[in-house]
Amino acid sequence: MFFRPTLRKAFPALVVGLLLNFGARADEAAVPVQHEAGSFVGRVVDQASASVATVENTLEKALDLIGIRYRRGGTSPDTGFDCSGFVSHVFKEGLGLYLPHNAKQIAKSGEVVAKTELQPGDLVFFNTMRRAFSHVGIYLGDNKFVHSPRAGGKVRVEDMTDSYWRKRFNGARRVAVE
Repeated sequence: MFFRPTLRKAFPALVVGLLLNFGARADEAAVPVQHEAGSFVGRVVDQASASVATVENTLEKALDLIGIRYRRGGTSPDTGFDCSGFVSHVFKEGLGLYLPHNAKQIAKSGEVVAKTELQPGDLVFFNTMRRAFSHVGIYLGDNKFVHSPRAGGKVRVEDMTDSYWRKRFNGARRVAVE
């Protein structure tokens, strides 16, 4: 799909941006960790780095689902997703977080984030059914988000600056990873 290669190329820039936002330092000490295979691997002891890796992994999981068909009430790549089923599945698989299967209920999770402060992995909400928080997607960066749109649609990436989404933007939430 067109968006997948483009976004994968952008991940290094997203990672650098997130590291800068979290205040990570390049001179942090690496600590050797015993690997299952018995070899030593260097691991930076830095919560920001772990968070960045987790967010990147979660976004990759979301992008891997591009093309899965929409299904009302759907919660699985095998049968299809609705918007909240998609977000819940991605956050469960990528972060181990269980979110409700309802956009309005998901909007009650996490902290409110201003549109100007959006970071990859934040949840973005839209009023698509004449009621607040009736649609949810996952912010990717650069005004792009991934979501399961509607009946007849498939999981895809869209631009929040398109007039349809710009008019319907309802808010954003950042779900804490601990």
